[in-house]
Amino acid sequence: MRMTVAQAVVTFLAQQETERDGVRQRLIAGCFGILGHGNVAGLGQALLQAGSRMPYHQARNEQAMVHTAAAYARTRLRTSTYACTTSIGPGATNLVTGAALATVNRLPVLLLPGDVFATRVANPVLQELEDPRSYDVSVNDTLRPVSRYWDRINRPEQLPAALLAAARVLTDPAETGAVTLALPQDVQAEAYDFPDELFAPRLWHIARARPDHPALARAAELLRTASRPLIVAGGGVIYSGATQALADFVAATGIPVVETQAGKGALPHGHPGAVGPIGVTGSTAANTLAREADVVLGIGTRYSDFTTASRSLFADPEVRFVNLNVATFDAVKLGAVALTADARAGLLELTEQLAGWSLPVARRKRAATLVAGWDAAVDAGRAATGGPLTQAQVIGAVNDAAEAADVVVCAAGSMPGDLHRQWRAARPGQYHVEYGYSCMGYEIAGGLGVRLADPEAEVFVLVGDGSYLMMAQELATAIAEGLKLTVVLVDNRGYASIGELSEQVGGERFGTSYRARHPDTGRLDGPDLPVDLAANAASLGAQVDRPATLDELRTALAKARSAAGTTVVYVRTGLTGDPGPPSDAWWDVPVAQVGTTSQLSAAQSGYAEGKATQRGHW
Repeated sequence: MRMTVAQAVVTFLAQQETERDGVRQRLIAGCFGILGHGNVAGLGQALLQAGSRMPYHQARNEQAMVHTAAAYARTRLRTSTYACTTSIGPGATNLVTGAALATVNRLPVLLLPGDVFATRVANPVLQELEDPRSYDVSVNDTLRPVSRYWDRINRPEQLPAALLAAARVLTDPAETGAVTLALPQDVQAEAYDFPDELFAPRLWHIARARPDHPALARAAELLRTASRPLIVAGGGVIYSGATQALADFVAATGIPVVETQAGKGALPHGHPGAVGPIGVTGSTAANTLAREADVVLGIGTRYSDFTTASRSLFADPEVRFVNLNVATFDAVKLGAVALTADARAGLLELTEQLAGWSLPVARRKRAATLVAGWDAAVDAGRAATGGPLTQAQVIGAVNDAAEAADVVVCAAGSMPGDLHRQWRAARPGQYHVEYGYSCMGYEIAGGLGVRLADPEAEVFVLVGDGSYLMMAQELATAIAEGLKLTVVLVDNRGYASIGELSEQVGGERFGTSYRARHPDTGRLDGPDLPVDLAANAASLGAQVDRPATLDELRTALAKARSAAGTTVVYVRTGLTGDPGPPSDAWWDVPVAQVGTTSQLSAAQSGYAEGKATQRGHW
């Protein structure tokens, strides 16, 4: 079949489907793009020609469209995603942050950046970065380290193998992440006789890997001998659709479950086995059980420093780990008994292995008592006060307004930590917080991806002022696409989370407030900036509400739910308002060993105390 390389790419992608457990859907649901000279004549023409066979969405920022694709993939449990196309130059390099986010979070996204001329006859072209060491280098090489698969198509003959490799990685739960196919602009427009079979419908079966039986026996024996076992549920539980298998496992064994950021909601709040969030952004209930645990079953978690409190949380000197993970890289962490398998398949077999064994009732009661104490502390933090609204009150109001089918989206700043501690998830998937990369600017773009993947859900986007200023422009995309969002914009005039951390490490909140430069001190400690974020949101086409009290906030959220389009609910909170109960966990952020700032001595002492609890190896 004779067509251009770009037409072949689009035609191939439109024919790819995935299947898991009998459910089929498109691998590539559509394409986001910003067109420039590097892709307009190739992919732009091909997308126009394809029409509804490959729906096209116009984005406002290249990084944002990758976030949208990643959020869509997460909502679809990694079985479907979007492609993203850009021109060569700044459009291509703007993809790097989004690609890193997708790869860190193991989310499939397909990147199709334009590239410089393969023939090199016009070099240097507009926006080309020339490398004197090699003419085979372009800015797209910056995407190599953040992509799970990367290729440059210099000849049409190379395309079939590259397309199949890209689809293989996108559909592999253990290997997935950002996939980049760099497409030189002259090659995109080049015609070639491609084999007809390349464009035949193709179904990619997403397998459920089963655990090795000897390893399964070792894991079951270790759990049977445990007196204080604990389950750490990570994102893999949700991605594999293993939440019911987890609930059945807990019902059979009685082992309590704590949740990472990605795993939050694996068991709904109020489930008798659900203890709550673990780690630096966790609860005192979960962290107490983690310190006491003698055997830890990690399911679908990569054990980030926030989960393990920088390897200080699991305090029992004899603690052992069993890791059930689809990726061997994660399964072997912490010297664990490794079960390299799909979370659901592994849990089903582990349940059979542990038949007849369950945790003593006294241990279950201890977990329940700890959870009740934590819930009471969260309720106290949500209660109304006479002062400015606090972030804890905002989260509580949104949580109360959200129904089970709704989704909350967040990513960076202090809110993800407060949400992890305080949000009461009614179901898996209701809690959508990107914390693997903790990327500022993800929130609104991510909300678009959730809405595309789940059109019936009300999507609440919680975003701080700092993150909003990074990438507010996707509000215009929401308006253009008719994708309704309720954006709760919390303004505390700066980077509050880093300000608090700065105090802890002796930095005295330096460089973390949004203030004008003072003419006398020469520092950024003058008056508040006269920036009106609510007016900015209105200028992008959103309806805007400005509640000042808790009752007004609740009314504004109800109004936003009934609105037909996107609403921004703008809330000013206190600069250092009560964030709710702390996690009582340590995070390894090194402190200057010498210096003259006033808080440094106390910070050094605190760091030394935390460091003494850290375990370098298991």
